[in-house]
Amino acid sequence: MEFSSPVQRRLEIVQSHLDSSPSNVPNSLFLNATASAFPEDGYSVVLPEKLDTGKWNVYRSAKSPTKLVSRFKDHPEIGTLHDNFVRAVESFPDNKYLGTRVRPDGTIGEYTWMTYAETASAREAVGSGLLFHGIDKGACIGLYFINRPEWMVVDHACAAYSFISVPLYDTLGPDAVKFAVNHATIQAIFCVPETLNTLLSFLSEIPSIRLVVVVGGADEHLPSISGVTIVSYQKLLSQGRTSLHPFIPPKPEDIATICYTSGTTGTPKGVMLSHGNLIANVAGSAADVDFIPDDVYISYLPLAHIYERANQIMGVYGGVAVGFYQGDHLKLIDDLAVLRPTVFCSVPRLYNRIYDGVTNAIKASGAVKRRLFQVAYNAKKQAIMNGRNPSPFWDRLVFNKIKDKLGGRVRFMGSGASPLSPDVMDFLRVCFGCSVREGYGMTETSCLISAMEEGDIVSGHVGAPNPACEVKLVDVPEMNYTSEDQPYPRGEICVRGPIVFKGYYKDEEQTREIIDVDGWLHTGDIGLWLPGGRLKIIDRKKNIFKLAQGEYIAPEKIENVYAKCKFVSQCFIHGDSFNSHLVAVVSVDPDVMKDWAASQGIKYEHLGELCNDPRVRKAVLSEMDNVGREAQLRGFEFAKAVTLVAEPFTLENGLLTPTFKIKRPQAKAYFAEAISNMYAEIAAWDPIPSKL
Repeated sequence: MEFSSPVQRRLEIVQSHLDSSPSNVPNSLFLNATASAFPEDGYSVVLPEKLDTGKWNVYRSAKSPTKLVSRFKDHPEIGTLHDNFVRAVESFPDNKYLGTRVRPDGTIGEYTWMTYAETASAREAVGSGLLFHGIDKGACIGLYFINRPEWMVVDHACAAYSFISVPLYDTLGPDAVKFAVNHATIQAIFCVPETLNTLLSFLSEIPSIRLVVVVGGADEHLPSISGVTIVSYQKLLSQGRTSLHPFIPPKPEDIATICYTSGTTGTPKGVMLSHGNLIANVAGSAADVDFIPDDVYISYLPLAHIYERANQIMGVYGGVAVGFYQGDHLKLIDDLAVLRPTVFCSVPRLYNRIYDGVTNAIKASGAVKRRLFQVAYNAKKQAIMNGRNPSPFWDRLVFNKIKDKLGGRVRFMGSGASPLSPDVMDFLRVCFGCSVREGYGMTETSCLISAMEEGDIVSGHVGAPNPACEVKLVDVPEMNYTSEDQPYPRGEICVRGPIVFKGYYKDEEQTREIIDVDGWLHTGDIGLWLPGGRLKIIDRKKNIFKLAQGEYIAPEKIENVYAKCKFVSQCFIHGDSFNSHLVAVVSVDPDVMKDWAASQGIKYEHLGELCNDPRVRKAVLSEMDNVGREAQLRGFEFAKAVTLVAEPFTLENGLLTPTFKIKRPQAKAYFAEAISNMYAEIAAWDPIPSKL
């Protein structure tokens, strides 16, 4: 990002101040109350946003206070994804790179590997094959399949030949895929036989498609479609190898990928990320995270999401071996046992499952084992909190069995996409005995905005800013969040720097809504600054929230759908980033409810008793499901449990605004017990295996 002259002057003044300091330590940058209270633990420094206001409100990583990182410190020549991979191939040609357990016939075996050099040869063939079929530089290339080695080969080919990769995924439904293909004018799509069938169902509605490449498909089984060439991945490789073309390297400012976000209303938005954006973000992250050639990483988080993409870029920089899961999350535990990764990145939902599985097993194990676990846990946690190395005795006695759940070798665990509870964070540190870090980011910032640093043992926050960006909090007076709040400044999290995206594809209006005239990206998240300059996420600016698996929810839209259900007079939808499902509190229509009960022969003394009848709740939820399907709600937008109440939401009971909108914080507090009970009910039947 090009900085304006006032910003540059600001940095020059700060630099001159640092240069004149006898110890050259930026102590006076810690001018706010939160940072100055703990100068020895300063994870961030504070700078003035503008010279004429004197307001010190912009936070940067203490690792790079006067210059935002845009390149790798040890390899500043890397400016693009292509540069990053070329350097990896030159440095680690014979190292294992891409591994899979899935054999050509679909059966599962041991991991087999492609080296960095072999992957480089394949990416050259794929890129040359695309040119062979008349796909020109700058064209958008769709990737419509889940994680497997070919995904990365195609992505490297796009970088080497200046194509733009566009990940496509099924969770939003075929309509969203069709929209993205047409919106980005995708010319070639890589898919697998399963997604080919979906593609063929609307192929006539995506006229820009000229080439379909089927990974894992046999040419003799592929259909012939007029105007569209359909070939197997193997055939494309052969065609490319017989007509190899020199690389067409991109420039750092060129668009590397367009990532379509799920959005909450309307159509998906295409986030344009340049090569420079992605390199800057990972280079900033690399200032505190070191992946090395001996590391093994398991890839199962969706490659269509920026979290996994950034992890892959970091892996290439470190020469890491990447083993892919077999494609079934229910069998992930088997893949972990075979691969034995050293680096494991996940989301809170899975970490919560590990936590629940272990704690439930301990509770059921008997008094002696429970006591032994508690003694071991407390002793090891106390040592960690005091900065001491815990005794290996406890690992041998208790924790090695838990470590084996992830293969026994994990040295680094990362968590992102939604908040990880402090209890689970502490549990992971103790049980796995490794570095556990939580980060915060979004697609529009090329992934990481902030992250915990090595040695920070305080839980419940998302760390200091990525050295590749600066962060400030902007007042949100309508929600009573201000920079003057005590004891901690609060406000909307805003981000600026070389990690900020280039805009939404073909949508200048929404781009202007999220990036202001000074280049600050407004995240919509509310944060506060903890001592030492660490960020904590506390709220959302709008009535939009994220579920544990990362999907955004617009509750009003869903409430409006369920309002059409005959039983529903009013509806409150609740969800949060610690849970994967939505729950609903429904104020029932008393007349409809009484008529239905009479038709079913259900006896009751009062409406409240009827609302508590499990048969009634089941019937109402079933009808809500029917209404939701008619409105084409997405899977994660359905309420999975419902509480029925006879009392309406009113101004008098504090649940409605004067304009008759639901007061969400008040409703959440009012129905806290019911919400807790519904999530307990869901936990009893959630099909994700507890052994994870």
